[in-house]
This record gives sequence, C-alpha cells and structure tokens, in this order.
Amino acid sequence: MQCPCSPNKNYSDCCQKAHQNIHSVTSAEALMRSRYSAFVIANIDYLQKSHHSSTRPSKREKKEILAWTKAVNWLKLEVLNTTDTTVEFKAFFMENGTIDVIHENSVFCKENDHWVYLDKK
Repeated sequence: MQCPCSPNKNYSDCCQKAHQNIHSVTSAEALMRSRYSAFVIANIDYLQKSHHSSTRPSKREKKEILAWTKAVNWLKLEVLNTTDTTVEFKAFFMENGTIDVIHENSVFCKENDHWVYLDKK
C-alpha cells in the first residue's frame, strides 16, 4: 500500500513505523505526515497519542473526529514549508462531492520524549 503522506513511498516503509512506535518519529514534519496518514486510515488512537496533552481532544471530540475521518475521502498532502517546530501544509479531501482543503501552519514540540502536535499558528 502507498503511504497516504507520499505516493512515492510504501506505508510499511514510512508512516506505519510511526504508527507502531511514536518514539521512532524524528522531526516535526515526520510527525505531521504520520498524523495526516492517521487521519486517512482513521487511526484515532495514534492521533490522540501524537497530540499534546494540553490540547488533546476530549473523548466526545475523539468520536466526532473518527466519524468525520471516515466520512471524507482524503486526496493528497502538500507540505509547503517546515522549520524545526512548525509545518505549513495543505491537506486536500472530498466531502459530500466537494473538494476542500485544510491549510494550516502547525506547531509541534516534544512531550514525554517524543514529538507531538501542539496547536496551529
């Protein structure tokens, strides 16, 4: 299977490693890519684990996120800019027959000795 974050890579050689061991993630961009892939395959447990404890969605929000990730068709990810702790990206998806995009500049940091998503700028 192709990795959702990059059509040039196999999932087993890319984001699957992060999904199986979050401590294997070595950068903010790698975490962002693994989170995008987790949205695509509806791996909500990984999304929770890779989210900073201070901004992590509640159990109710977790259920809503799961329902939404299954209701949309993820199309592609474009990484526009990265720094040590930020990643600007566009995530394209189709919902109810309409193509939409999430354009975000995400902030990442380390918590419990691994990379996590903190918030957006």
